[in-house]
Amino acid sequence: MNYLDFPLLFSSFMLGFLGGVHCVGMCGGLCAAFSLQLPPNISRHKLIILLNLGRLTSYIIIGALFGLFGQLGTNTVVGNEIRAVLFVVAQILLIFAGLYLSGLFAGFAKIESVGKPIWRKLQPIMHKFLPIQSVSGSLIVGALWGWIPCGLVYSVSATALSSGHGLSGALIMLAFGLGTLPNLFAVSLFAAQIKNFFQNKKIRLVAGLIIVLWAVWRLIQFFGILNIFQAA
Repeated sequence: MNYLDFPLLFSSFMLGFLGGVHCVGMCGGLCAAFSLQLPPNISRHKLIILLNLGRLTSYIIIGALFGLFGQLGTNTVVGNEIRAVLFVVAQILLIFAGLYLSGLFAGFAKIESVGKPIWRKLQPIMHKFLPIQSVSGSLIVGALWGWIPCGLVYSVSATALSSGHGLSGALIMLAFGLGTLPNLFAVSLFAAQIKNFFQNKKIRLVAGLIIVLWAVWRLIQFFGILNIFQAA
């Protein structure tokens, strides 16, 4: 894989952006709560930036780890076959994630239970740094926040896994994290108005279906279904 696969990085960014309907519901409350606990030496805007910088750092680490793990699997005789399977699994997860965002498949939320054991261990550590009192505390809280159980993060992690390289995986998760920033920045500054917008059923439906269509299109390209019809 080309480390700078711009179409893939752009799709990861857009997943983060369109997934704002989910991020606002799950993380928006946390972000808004953190921004209300202002230490005297940190402005609200600076605190929000530091928190999200810590979160993005965790996403990069997660992406790198998954990418390296995928690299171990693809550096074998059947490496291409393994990568192909991982790619298909990643797209299927994105389809389910899109259906979940659109409100058409609530069952996808169960995937978030996979990360709950890790979160139970990290949550008490986060509480030790609350309320936030320093720059380092902001970064640590943000970094721990990045490990909160999230189906969208898991879906993009599967894409990082299928990339088969640590750097590619890190860039994929970074692109996703950057896509979430506009929504989380907005909800931190205009919590009530933005939350109402993203909780609108029509907005959720459109955003979710766009993700579904993108994943389906990627699968069509992968399997060459369009070429089959054209040949016929």
